[in-house]
Amino acid sequence: MRRLLLTTAAATTAALALTACGTTEPAADDAKKSTERITLTDATGTKVELDGPAKKVVGTEWNVVEHLIELGVDPVGVSDVKGYKTWDTAVPLKNEPKDIGTRGEPSMDTVAALKPDLILATSDLPPAAVKQLRKIAPVLEVKAADAADPIGRMTQNLDLIAKATGTTDKAAALKKQFEAKLAEGAKALADAKLAGAKYAFADGYVVSNQVSIRPYTSGSLIGAVNEKLGLKNAWTVKGDPAYGLGATDVEGLTKLGDVQFAYIGNDGDASSNPFAGVLAKDKVWTSLPFVKKGDVHRLPDGVWMFGGPGSMSKYVDSVVAALTK
Repeated sequence: MRRLLLTTAAATTAALALTACGTTEPAADDAKKSTERITLTDATGTKVELDGPAKKVVGTEWNVVEHLIELGVDPVGVSDVKGYKTWDTAVPLKNEPKDIGTRGEPSMDTVAALKPDLILATSDLPPAAVKQLRKIAPVLEVKAADAADPIGRMTQNLDLIAKATGTTDKAAALKKQFEAKLAEGAKALADAKLAGAKYAFADGYVVSNQVSIRPYTSGSLIGAVNEKLGLKNAWTVKGDPAYGLGATDVEGLTKLGDVQFAYIGNDGDASSNPFAGVLAKDKVWTSLPFVKKGDVHRLPDGVWMFGGPGSMSKYVDSVVAALTK
């Protein structure tokens, strides 16, 4: 839940199969590649040295965990495993990793006990925690998000993790598949005469009986995907510089006008769906043009809004299905 509430409260699906190369013995080049030392520079400018492709990897944030799974690397440790299983079913865990604690405060003892080759962290993790983790194993820190280029940040993180795990070919394939999915989605919406349609995506929460709504502006990962699909982002609120997320309330929705409105909640978190919950009888909500016209779309649970190509591809399918039904 930390990422879900980070900006409001203060605040990636297939495994890589190892295939034979026409012989029962590993190719000499492959064997050499697997033992070569790897030197990388992470988002903090820190040089990270590995004896070879990392196999035992810990992920402290769900986006890097999703990247690992899509690259065919099963993480040995994951922050808030239960939360990941609830919020990210687009790219499900294929193993049973050790729960290392919360996404904001991993247990150092638990991580150390796993004896990882590599720890993946993001810039959302407090520097003090990263410093402690570096005493346990090499830490590769990626920039969590960048509203200036959300899709570019996602793919750059994927590429860096692929280099650390020796899965660059898989990363290239994932990016190619994602580009094809964007083109497929854009064509489907254009064929339905929805190119340029005004569209607003949000999530919302009920905290202390107060409804908070979080707009996903053009600077958000989902906002950037929407624009690749040919949709026009209807939000006028300003998003934060990292995640491109804004903040508003039900009264703020009156500025949207006649739009297609979509959101993601989760049945595993009762506070995450005010749109079909406490707002159902709210006079402001029920008076909105898109509510009256039935242009409110709840997209399927399990699409992680800050994930990788897997979640974003599932999101594309969900949007196209909702708007063209």
